[in-house]
Amino acid sequence: MKMIWTLGFAAFLAQGAVAAEVTATVKNTEGSDLGTVNVSDTPSGTALARIKLTNLPAGVHGIHLHETGDCSAPDFKSAGGHIAGDRSHGVMVEGGPHPGDMPNLTVPDSGDAELEVFLPGLNVEEHLLDADGAAFVMHSGADDYESQPAGDSGDRIACGVFAQPGG
Repeated sequence: MKMIWTLGFAAFLAQGAVAAEVTATVKNTEGSDLGTVNVSDTPSGTALARIKLTNLPAGVHGIHLHETGDCSAPDFKSAGGHIAGDRSHGVMVEGGPHPGDMPNLTVPDSGDAELEVFLPGLNVEEHLLDADGAAFVMHSGADDYESQPAGDSGDRIACGVFAQPGG
């Protein structure tokens, strides 16, 4: 009986296991905090990104998940390229999109923006918690969803390194 209870309890714990989750505190090129981006795996297998940013320049901006968790360079190029896997950039090309591609973020005159995005090709453990980490990057212009390798969306104007909550 003890073994059955132990197996049942282990199964209960496995079902209630917390999905992988990361959060990035996003800063602009001056080092000011702009808000957070949270990405979590869901029970369906599709990752969910929740973006909540303030004090942004109005307009349409490309946003992506980048392959290296490093925002130390003044131009944020230390974050590397998009999390690409074996995919091409953009939804407008065959073989796309990258797992780190997201839709453009439209920022109103208030400078505040919130967005939730499904990322079906992304796995938090595999893509964001690998040895060199990952970063969220916002660009000065809109992503055209097809130019290779990154959508021709302009300079990097904000960046945040992902970390596990409490980590």
